[in-house]
Amino acid sequence: MFWFTFIKVQYKTQLQNEMREILNLDRKTKESIILLQIGTFLEYFDLMLFVHMAVVLNELFFPKSDPFTTSLITAFSFCSTFILKPVGALLFGYIGDKIGRKHTVVITTMLMAISCLIMANVPTYAQIGITASWVITICRGLQGMSSIGESVGAELYTAEMIKPPLRYRAVALIGLAGVIGMVVSLIVARLVLSIGISWRIVFWIGALIALVGSLARITLRESPEFSDAKRKMQNAIRNSKEDGLENIAKLFSSTNKYLDEKVCKKTSLAYFMVFCGWPFCFYFSYVHCGGILKNQFDYTKEAVINQNLIVSLVNLVGLFSFVWLTKKIHPLIILKWKVLIYIPFICIVPWLLSRAESASSILVIQCLSVVFGNSTIPAKAVFLMHFPIFKRFRYASFITAISHVLLYILTSFGLVYAVYYFSHYGILFISLPTTLSFLFGVLYFTKLEKEIGSYPLEGEWQVR
Repeated sequence: MFWFTFIKVQYKTQLQNEMREILNLDRKTKESIILLQIGTFLEYFDLMLFVHMAVVLNELFFPKSDPFTTSLITAFSFCSTFILKPVGALLFGYIGDKIGRKHTVVITTMLMAISCLIMANVPTYAQIGITASWVITICRGLQGMSSIGESVGAELYTAEMIKPPLRYRAVALIGLAGVIGMVVSLIVARLVLSIGISWRIVFWIGALIALVGSLARITLRESPEFSDAKRKMQNAIRNSKEDGLENIAKLFSSTNKYLDEKVCKKTSLAYFMVFCGWPFCFYFSYVHCGGILKNQFDYTKEAVINQNLIVSLVNLVGLFSFVWLTKKIHPLIILKWKVLIYIPFICIVPWLLSRAESASSILVIQCLSVVFGNSTIPAKAVFLMHFPIFKRFRYASFITAISHVLLYILTSFGLVYAVYYFSHYGILFISLPTTLSFLFGVLYFTKLEKEIGSYPLEGEWQVR
């Protein structure tokens, strides 16, 4: 009860502070921010519900095997969420850059609702065999597709609607809404196991909520920055055509200014490196440590979910704190502080795990990993805005999707084999490279922010 009261107070205080600062925004903008936060919350609630109930649902939809094969099946089930993310990134990225950000957040929420609806009704493995496994896997893939379009679309929409420094906190709150959705999905998973609620009813509710969310988002207006850029381009084309063929060069010049603006390869690489950091932190904290609790400390499924819920609440408190710090400190400075704490910690994690004598020791490791791990919150807005406006959605979503696919697959399957052959010290083969990659990416974007004058001067913390 203490945790829920504390989280409620923290969230209420944070929300009140944010609302005071956006009083100067018009009503439509405020409504848009709220709709985007609610939509992201619903999206991640539906997405993470299966992940946190995997200890139950994997047994219903996948064949039972020995512990090692079960670990591989768990990894496969987890990775199925990310397999189609690059496809979703290309599809929704194209829609977002050509038609508008608004359309993507509506379509993706609807796709999530349909996936949940199918999962709520599909028969189990005992009833239809391997077909059940494939249906669940495909639905998880569709959910992954929709999640990448929704999250990037909502963050871009917000970033293009608000100027910094409020932009940093507004975009970070979109990410926080996703984390809150994950926490609520954990609470629901706990209730399902403790009081016997049918998991199918929960997925039905998730589908209906997502459907309502997609309908509510239809009322959104388009991102102002995207609308302005698109209008300028269309005006330039219309004016050039009215002037006749002799001004065809002017037409090409006007359209090329917007459509042919090049994306820096170094920026794309740095963006990829930044988003390589969190997959390990997430999988290690929730899935890998959950396996340790089951195998080493004989934790039941319910007990694993309960401990993961505590970890999620701690993570939420940490993220709230970092978002609050952006009032005074540039978000990239916050990320650099975090990674400098995380590197020495992750180096001693294998030693800590090998000497862990209680589940509370694992809990401390989990909490430190999620709080100081390589999360892009609260600096997502910084990373997104360094892409050209008519290529921003495609590049940001596709690179994010590729990083998620590669790193979640590498982490989930890699940890199984690395720990099998090298015990806990095998973790370092994945944790150190991903953390150093994250640090290099943050340092590169720090350089870019300095070049455009959006980074604090020496001796200062935040741009005025």
